Amino acid sequence: MNILKGFETTYKHLLEEPVTLQYPEEVQPFNERYKGRHHLRRYENGLEKCIGCSLCAAACPADAIWVEAEENTDDERYSPGERYAKTYEINMLRCIFCGYCEDACPTQAIQLGHEHRLSFTDRRDAIFTKDMLIDPVPAGGKPTPQEVEPGEYNRSIPDMENPK
Repeated sequence: MNILKGFETTYKHLLEEPVTLQYPEEVQPFNERYKGRHHLRRYENGLEKCIGCSLCAAACPADAIWVEAEENTDDERYSPGERYAKTYEINMLRCIFCGYCEDACPTQAIQLGHEHRLSFTDRRDAIFTKDMLIDPVPAGGKPTPQEVEPGEYNRSIPDMENPK
């Protein structure tokens, strides 16, 4: 009798459509809330949104983020604030993709995207530097560092004109 139940289960599943995807040719769509690789964002004029406050590093429960800040000058301006992130590193082997860094950022500079293909052959490759994380300069923007007139660096950024 148990053998008949086993055959019944086998034949029932034999006629079903397989659910296996041929990865990487076929990729299953991700949920909108999926948290993948980190991105450091820029403003439309090319300035970096990160102001080097290190709140993301403080919020990280896995201690995966390292931020070293430096002062902006009018000759070399990286961000609209007084400081910018000179060094920004994320150790992807430690990161648990919780999104606390994204929630803690006051300028929405760090965001978790949908990229999921993260594999490493060496531990050093798992440390993502600022150059690897930062978005390219948008069309019409200028790369950093920028030279600006004293006091003029925040007029072209909508978020800086009317702080909430």
